[in-house]
Amino acid sequence: MNDHDDPGPGSSAESSAGPSPGPGTGPSADVSVRVGWADDAAAIAAVQVRAWHEEYADLLPADVLAALDADQLTAAWTASLNAPQDARNRVLVALERNTVRGFAITGPATDPDLDPIAVGQVTDLTVDPATQRAGHGSRLLQACADTLRADRFRTAVTWLNAADDVRRAFLTGAGWGADGAHRELDLHGDGTVLVKQVRLHTDLGEDGPAGGTTS
Repeated sequence: MNDHDDPGPGSSAESSAGPSPGPGTGPSADVSVRVGWADDAAAIAAVQVRAWHEEYADLLPADVLAALDADQLTAAWTASLNAPQDARNRVLVALERNTVRGFAITGPATDPDLDPIAVGQVTDLTVDPATQRAGHGSRLLQACADTLRADRFRTAVTWLNAADDVRRAFLTGAGWGADGAHRELDLHGDGTVLVKQVRLHTDLGEDGPAGGTTS
């Protein structure tokens, strides 16, 4: 990923999301963001596979990337979209006309040090590598803030890989900043693939850096 406006795939998400109505952005008839539907599952999975192969080629072992199965991911997305674990869990999709170009998940924060009533999270902020530099990432991020605000969260957090300077620049440019938390993900559970991450946060108040909506 090489564009500050459209970040590549984000950290993995623990939450599922469903097709509850929520705010989105629609700057033109050709590009928009809306809440995802179960019918979007296959398109979301396809974007996820392409994005992971692009973003994590130098980070994850080849066998991990090769094991990504679009059909299995489609089934998982379908289940999540049909039966969200929490009413505030949502999938947002970025569209170019009727084609899914990216997606993100919002919901209550899952970190044990955070209040899930007041703090929401953004996970899996992902844009198709073939359609970066088109503003999809910015529209998704703003729609995430709008959705979390509508769900009465006061603060939002997200995790990113510690070495991902491009994504960090994208988020800090949008008003996010590090809150001092960090973690190390053990992707295989045996210590062979470790990914260091840092947590960023933003104020969702109307006067905060993520306040307001896009036109």
